[in-house]
Amino acid sequence: MEDIITLKNIYYSYFGKIAALKNINLSVKKGEMVAVIGLNGSGKSTLLNIINALIFPDSGEFLLKGNPVTEKSLSDKNFGMTLRQSMGYIFQNPEIQLFCPTVFDELLFAPLQLNMPVGDAEERAEKTLSFLGIEYLKDRPVLMLSGGEKKKVAIASVLTMNPEILLIDEPLASLDPKTQTFFIDLLLELNRSGKTIIFTTHHLDLIDHLQPKVVVLSEDHTIQKTGTSSEILNDQEFLISVNLIHEHIHKHGDEVHKHYHSHYVFHKH
Repeated sequence: MEDIITLKNIYYSYFGKIAALKNINLSVKKGEMVAVIGLNGSGKSTLLNIINALIFPDSGEFLLKGNPVTEKSLSDKNFGMTLRQSMGYIFQNPEIQLFCPTVFDELLFAPLQLNMPVGDAEERAEKTLSFLGIEYLKDRPVLMLSGGEKKKVAIASVLTMNPEILLIDEPLASLDPKTQTFFIDLLLELNRSGKTIIFTTHHLDLIDHLQPKVVVLSEDHTIQKTGTSSEILNDQEFLISVNLIHEHIHKHGDEVHKHYHSHYVFHKH
């Protein structure tokens, strides 16, 4: 299966002084699901921003289907359009990407920007609303949506483009349990349909559920390890070494018990 995304020796810094990513080498195959995990500040969101060409690395090479992605290559209108059509980004905070008056306007925005005929864009928006089960929100002002509804509309606004690649920053952030379950099932369905999905997360139990390929970023802003979900989650010593779980010791009478706890949600006994 072909590599759809390739990162070679990527280095990125803030203001040329503060390293955010170092020596990042990563290949993502078409149709693959990849989770990027690591502590806050390890560079997870920065990595997604580079893949979405919102920022550009100080050095190294980013290839989309073998084609270099640079400020110069994106100045080519056709290539720039190809990248924007092929990639959708769902931000951690949906309010960042919602700015139109109504939900239906929000869903129409991207297809129209990509020069889709109005009738086709409206049909695509209607089908997306139906697919996500949120037809009842069609004429609702975006400002009147709940947090979970905003997240669903943000997802819908990306899916109207029918992108090959979905980038998702912290998919379960600030969601109630019901909406979390909805989003998890949606990710599985989209991946089964052939979408390439790359997401960041703090939730190790989400990794256990989705079973993606896992990329672990260290506090030194480099890739510490890449492996299957089982390889990563079953390596307790490694997870402790990168500060993703910690050992908790307590006593019941004369018996000493050890448990491993995630700094977030995951619990392993």
